[in-house]
Amino acid sequence: MHSSLISILLPVYNAGDYLAPCLDSILAQTEIHWELVAVDDFSTDQSWEVLQCYAAADTRIRCYPNTTKGLIPALRLAFQQSKGDLITRMDDDDLMPQAKLAILKKTLLDDDPGCVATGLVLYFSDNELGEGYRRYEQWINYLALNQSHFSAIYKECPLPSPCWMMRREDLLSVGAFDSDTYPEDYDLCFRLYQHGKRIVAAHEVLHLWRDHPHRASRTAPPYGDNTFLELKLNYFFKIDYQPQRPLVIWGAGRKGKAAAGYLSERGISFYWVCDNPRKWGKSMYGAVWQDYRVLSSLKDPQVIILVAAPDEQPVIAKYLSEIGEQGYWFC
Repeated sequence: MHSSLISILLPVYNAGDYLAPCLDSILAQTEIHWELVAVDDFSTDQSWEVLQCYAAADTRIRCYPNTTKGLIPALRLAFQQSKGDLITRMDDDDLMPQAKLAILKKTLLDDDPGCVATGLVLYFSDNELGEGYRRYEQWINYLALNQSHFSAIYKECPLPSPCWMMRREDLLSVGAFDSDTYPEDYDLCFRLYQHGKRIVAAHEVLHLWRDHPHRASRTAPPYGDNTFLELKLNYFFKIDYQPQRPLVIWGAGRKGKAAAGYLSERGISFYWVCDNPRKWGKSMYGAVWQDYRVLSSLKDPQVIILVAAPDEQPVIAKYLSEIGEQGYWFC
């Protein structure tokens, strides 16, 4: 079983000088039972030529030109061309620590089917690393160390897109890359959650995540609104919403208003609370802002928290704990 072939899916677009180090880090893996299926997504630099050069030198590497522009079509094509029992992803500007594939494989195969293996990540940059990336690294590694990924799924994507491995049949069972929804990694994570898959994490750094000005998460239109609120709400109503329970939106800022508009458009009734007395009694979308303490009078409410201010979140969490609630943290 441990000789199972790993298929590494690698979408490539204008990777420039980052591509060769990425490929070299794959070639340096201690695990040797792998194939690399790279798809060039209409690059205008030398990425295609680099891929062809590496493919000519190692038969485990195959490269294909994409047939339809986009990351999701590239992933689909790579998956269609893959042959492995185990599937993982890689980004064209990142690096693999030498034991990454070996540790992910062991973590996965030591557990039962229905699980996804991951590990810790480390951001790096040729320039100064942004504080937001440092916070995300700390947050996602905390989830891995505590095996609590899905507890925070509505906050941000809790599974690093280039640092997971799963059995082919498990990926197929959640629709693989059939969905057209971006961000594709977050959508896949929600589908894993929806289908009851488990995430198991090794406690080693298994991915070196490069930050640079041209990363897709910084420049590609699908990632422009990094709140991904509609995606979160869509899956909340598919997976966790219980219509017999009172639904509460907590937050009077931009995100709270956007969520209220979403619910209003769909005819979903809700309470709207905040901690700003100047808002209480005012209305929008047919709902009236109320004192957050109304929560204590509601029976078993489902509370969606849309307050991003770091100093306010602990206060909200403390109050919810006092009344025996947890809430769904959307930011």
